[in-house]
Amino acid sequence: MYICNILADTQKNKIMGTLIAITIILSWAAHLIYILLFQAVDISQISFWLHLLLQSWLFTGLFITAHDSMHGTVSRNRTLNYLLGFLSTMLYAGMWYPTLIKKHRAHHQWPGTNKDPDYHVGNQNFFVWWFSFMKAYLTIWQIIIMAVLFNVGLIFFTELQLIVLWIIPAFLSTFQLFYFGTFLPHRLPHTLEMEPYNARTQKRNHLWAFLSCYFFGYHSEHHASPRTPWWQLYKMK
Repeated sequence: MYICNILADTQKNKIMGTLIAITIILSWAAHLIYILLFQAVDISQISFWLHLLLQSWLFTGLFITAHDSMHGTVSRNRTLNYLLGFLSTMLYAGMWYPTLIKKHRAHHQWPGTNKDPDYHVGNQNFFVWWFSFMKAYLTIWQIIIMAVLFNVGLIFFTELQLIVLWIIPAFLSTFQLFYFGTFLPHRLPHTLEMEPYNARTQKRNHLWAFLSCYFFGYHSEHHASPRTPWWQLYKMK
C-alpha cells in the first residue's frame, strides 16, 4: 500500500508539474503581450513599475520551469518534459537547452567547487561572479536568435517598448535567479552545515521563498532532493 501511495503521488506530481509549467509559460506570454499593447512606458506610473516587476518574476518562472524539466519533474512523458524545457529556455533568452542540461548536471555533481560551472573560484564579489556566470552561458547563437526576435518585434512595436518591457525584465530576472539560486546558497564561507552539497538555505518563510525565487532559496533542500519539483520544495524545508 505504501509503495502504491508513492507511485500515485509521483504520477500526480507529474500531471501537476505539466499544468503548472504550461500555466507559467502562458502567463508569461499573455502578460508580455498585454504590456506591449497597453502599458505605456511611463516611469511616473505605478502600474508601469508593477508590470515591470511582474514580468521579471514571470521570466524567472520560465527558467525555473526549464530547470525542473532538466530534472525530469515537469512531465512523466519524456518528450513533453523535454519540449517544455526547450521552449522555456528559448522563450527566456534564446538559450540552448541541451547545453544547459549538461552544465546543470555538472553543477549538481560538483556543487560549490572548481568543477561547478556555476561557481566562481576566487573573487566572489556579487557583480564579478554574476558577470562570470552570465559569460559562461552566453553564446553567439543566443545573440543571433535574440537579434532576429528583436527585429521581428520591431514590425509590431517600438524599439523603446521592446527594450523596456521585454529585454529589461529578462535582464532583471538574471539577477534574481543568480542571487537567490547561486550566490546566496553557494558563496563562501562553506560551513559544516552546508555539507555535503556546499549549499545553504534561507530561513523558513514560504511566502517570501515563493516570491523571491519560486522556493529556490531552499537550496540545500533542492540539492538533497533534486527530483522534488519547485512547487513542492517548501515541504522539504
